[in-house]
Amino acid sequence: MKVPKRLQPLLEDGLIDEVVSQLMSGKEAQVYVVRCGAEQRCAKVFKEASQRSFKQAVQYQEGRKERNSRRARAMAKKTRYGQKEQEAAWLSAEVDALYRLDAAGVRVPRPYGFVDGVLLMDLIGDGEGGVAPRLSEVTLSPQQARDYHDRVIADVVRMLCAGLVHGDLSEFNVLVDREGPVIIDLPQAVDAAGNNSAPMLLVRDVDKMRDWFGRFEPALLDTDYGKEIWALFETGELHPDSRLTGHFEPDTYSVDVVELMAVIDDAREEAEERRERRERARDDIEDDD
Repeated sequence: MKVPKRLQPLLEDGLIDEVVSQLMSGKEAQVYVVRCGAEQRCAKVFKEASQRSFKQAVQYQEGRKERNSRRARAMAKKTRYGQKEQEAAWLSAEVDALYRLDAAGVRVPRPYGFVDGVLLMDLIGDGEGGVAPRLSEVTLSPQQARDYHDRVIADVVRMLCAGLVHGDLSEFNVLVDREGPVIIDLPQAVDAAGNNSAPMLLVRDVDKMRDWFGRFEPALLDTDYGKEIWALFETGELHPDSRLTGHFEPDTYSVDVVELMAVIDDAREEAEERRERRERARDDIEDDD
């Protein structure tokens, strides 16, 4: 096929040897199958900011740290240079996440480099020479659904232990190869500790997985792994091998309104007594004068 303009420099530099075919075109990138030596890999070509339909929402960017102070100031002021750097930071987020998660044992495509807005990574195959289907394209038995759900939840836990929340996890962002689910598409991954939306995004990710797999195994619809996982994370008790129950008991502690009002009344009385003492002291000073 004709070599896309964005892939030509990688071909000239020997990073890829051949562009085999276009795999897909999505809201944020075009993905190509490329040959690197004897191996086939993916080249994800990110679209320019003006062409992407997935916006760089502040919700996802919160908590991402920029070490270079000049770049950080420019990004905050939204100068032309700052917007360019913001774009670069957004694009590199997926690369950083993939390297971190691959090292943490999460089933994601292994990254091989990021050059001029092009991410080279593993091609997830179906074991028969084709490309692995998305989760949305497969039909599962109840046992498969429970097994795959357990694997995805285990990877969500590993992600969180590595400090990240996917933020957009669904049946469209999971591939299924011969070994099971592989999580993909991570440019919007958020920092678990530094992003105020992280709890909501984590629970939303997990609930989407529950609802999808629950189509094939209805018993999963009664689980609540998301809130359980986040509660363990908040208390520092979440580990990659944490045993989960799928149930969450919210804090049912209720405030004793009568006791609370009594405390407030006592505080008011103390404040009134202090005010009266100050007034008496002031009157005594005036009498001495």
